[in-house]
Amino acid sequence: MEHHLPQHTFGTAPSWDNTFFEEAHQQAPPVSIRLNPLKETQSFDSLARVPWCTRGRYLESRPVFTLDPLFHAGAYYVQEASSMFVAQAFEQHVKKQQALKVLDLCAAPGGKSTLLASLLEQDDLLISNEVIQTRASILVENMTRWGQMNTWVTNNDPKDFGRVAGFFDAILVDAPCSGSGLWRKDPKAIDEWSTENVQLCKERQQRILADVLPALKKEGILIYATCSYSVEENEQIVDWLIRDMGMESLPMQCDPDWGITETLSPEQKGLGYRFYPWKTRGEGFFLAVFKKQEGIVTDSLYHSVSKQKNNQKAELELHQKMRPYLNTDFEIFTHKELIYAINPVHMPYLEPMRNAFYIKKAGTAMGQILKDLVPEHDLAMSVHLSDAVSRIELSHEEALHYLKKESVKTADGYKGWQVATHQGLALGWGKWMPNRMNNYLPKHYRIRMDIP
Repeated sequence: MEHHLPQHTFGTAPSWDNTFFEEAHQQAPPVSIRLNPLKETQSFDSLARVPWCTRGRYLESRPVFTLDPLFHAGAYYVQEASSMFVAQAFEQHVKKQQALKVLDLCAAPGGKSTLLASLLEQDDLLISNEVIQTRASILVENMTRWGQMNTWVTNNDPKDFGRVAGFFDAILVDAPCSGSGLWRKDPKAIDEWSTENVQLCKERQQRILADVLPALKKEGILIYATCSYSVEENEQIVDWLIRDMGMESLPMQCDPDWGITETLSPEQKGLGYRFYPWKTRGEGFFLAVFKKQEGIVTDSLYHSVSKQKNNQKAELELHQKMRPYLNTDFEIFTHKELIYAINPVHMPYLEPMRNAFYIKKAGTAMGQILKDLVPEHDLAMSVHLSDAVSRIELSHEEALHYLKKESVKTADGYKGWQVATHQGLALGWGKWMPNRMNNYLPKHYRIRMDIP
């Protein structure tokens, strides 16, 4: 089916040129990935770098990522290069004086959440939220692959975050939008675009922002982003945030060689940053940064509930059983017979957050005690997995068969629970017995396509 670009659609957009726009959309989009700094590999050392993101890399062509074990290991995330500019916004404006609390409000499938996670320290806390349940499940999978204990996933409406007023130091709102910036990657979206939908998106963006801003503390940082070219969804939102919501627009420092276009909002009150595919090596993207001028600074959630010690002896014994599996400090809690490890700094948040939100992932799921520990996939993927845990290194072919949930490497000498690895990075658990191996990769993680 042939798709025709709307004519004169964005004539009011800053630095717009319809000729360049159409020429750019005749070219193949660039392919880019972002490396996980906590799962090092030398496989991508020779790749060209995304200039505005330290860990971003361009690929020469698009491979079948499903058939790359390093993708399943969480060594990298496939992310559009322009979106990685969020790293600049965060690093330039989110200043750390104590452990940070960060919210990614519209987080699925997880690209910007894994980016933010890579910028945080262990004592910082990232809440990645997605309102649509099926998308929230995908978000959990991607955050599990990334492997950090300090990333939690919630499944809530933006208005629910009004329950934790002034709690977050920084909030990212990658708002649902009309998607015109991704037409080159998804031509089908052209047929779904309309000026009416742009207006609906603008109204939804305002509702989302108005709902979540109470959760941002005074002088906290808001990062607003879309993949739309429309002024209504970008610069007009900037003016609305300044005029009606008491936000202060913050400038960004950009290298001129990056090709990013700085724009002034219609009321000339705020700045935005646009990515055009004829100027940058990436897709259409918009970003603006704000500081909240009014509001409260509170950590009341932290102090509202103290940890309950129902059975200190039993908890201590359970903690000792879990101690050999992780190389970092942690406390434990149980939920539906599963044992979880959590950063001690974050433990006081757990019960208040449970009361306020539907939490789909918190800390690291360790497993269930039957006779011994039956470990969870989350534990295998953790960047804190202890070196004392037994591992079996798999070749590329063996790794693919493991990822299809097939039996691999049943040679003598392997016994009990082992973490299957490729290039030293974990893929998941297996249990080895004489002459056979039971593959414990969760079914929803398995490769469903044929292996060439």
